[in-house]
Amino acid sequence: MSDNAESPYEVGGTERTLTYSPRRITIDDGTEIVHESLGGTLVSAWAGDLGEQYVEVVHLGHGPSGGELVLVLPDRNVVVIGDLYAASPAGATPTWAEAVDLTLGLTTLSTKILSSSGPVTRDELEAFHQQLLGVLHG
Repeated sequence: MSDNAESPYEVGGTERTLTYSPRRITIDDGTEIVHESLGGTLVSAWAGDLGEQYVEVVHLGHGPSGGELVLVLPDRNVVVIGDLYAASPAGATPTWAEAVDLTLGLTTLSTKILSSSGPVTRDELEAFHQQLLGVLHG
């Protein structure tokens, strides 16, 4: 497992391996998890056991591109947020701000948060949320 969520980000269990990208998750048994807005069947959540590694996948709202997925590894206290965190809040939308707010609720100060651009602290994610709100509400 790497220190960022650059594609592909893999999580292995004793039975299966999951490959994460911000808008598509593939399990080595052929299962694909994609939000319905991008032609998949996931509406809000999916959970599975990879064999001694439990994972949760949630869609908390559209981010900069739409259909972004969040991967939660509860046993490892890791949350993979892909593109929900960006260097700039340009193009901020209400649903992006809401998705980041909900993502914050999945974390604690000790949670390892991985974005497409690398690790992010909870404080950095909170500051980014405030930037999104600033763009939206001035």
